[in-house]
Amino acid sequence: MLRRHIPAAAFAVLALAGCSSSPASSAAISAETNLQPAGHTAAASDGSIPTGPGPQARYTVQKQPAPGTCHFRYTQAQEPLPDPACTPGALSPAVTQSNLAQTICNPSGYTKGIRPPVSVTGPEKIANAASYGDKDSLHDAEYDHLISLELGGDPNDPRNLWVEPPSPGHTPGGGPNNPKDQVESKLHTAICSGQVQLRDAQQAIAADWTTALTKLKVK
Repeated sequence: MLRRHIPAAAFAVLALAGCSSSPASSAAISAETNLQPAGHTAAASDGSIPTGPGPQARYTVQKQPAPGTCHFRYTQAQEPLPDPACTPGALSPAVTQSNLAQTICNPSGYTKGIRPPVSVTGPEKIANAASYGDKDSLHDAEYDHLISLELGGDPNDPRNLWVEPPSPGHTPGGGPNNPKDQVESKLHTAICSGQVQLRDAQQAIAADWTTALTKLKVK
């Protein structure tokens, strides 16, 4: 089923993991949408999830795939999935099964301190929308970590970020509606309770977030 695309507004509102922000400048838009990452073949040849650079003291805008080279997929229920050639996910080397208590399961918090700033993710979001040929309003799309930070995903590796279209039932102009967030939260709880291994959760959500809970028998 094809989705009708409506020309995007001149400015886009960033939504990264449920947070909104101010739009990127016109200069940033024109400069970044034409950038291409080195090595567009993102996934490892053995099907494993690549590892990114991990949290950085200072993030920089990352190059995105060339415009129009990535393609959304949709489930039978019309839930959006990324192009695995462009967005296979990327892991943070800072999070391992052995240090969960100090990282993603730390009750003092983990993700807030490693999240890239809007000055970086704003231009990336616009460039990534061009990669996917998405001309809908970016106000309704979330710039999403495929493997979320709370599951040990890399904060700013372009292989782990995609402009996720809204799910069915959203109100146009109302901002993102993302049931994937609930999946991420349940997997995070399962990891920290010892019900699920970190790597299993990462692989399941990278493959298909809509089936991850069922595959891992998480309710």
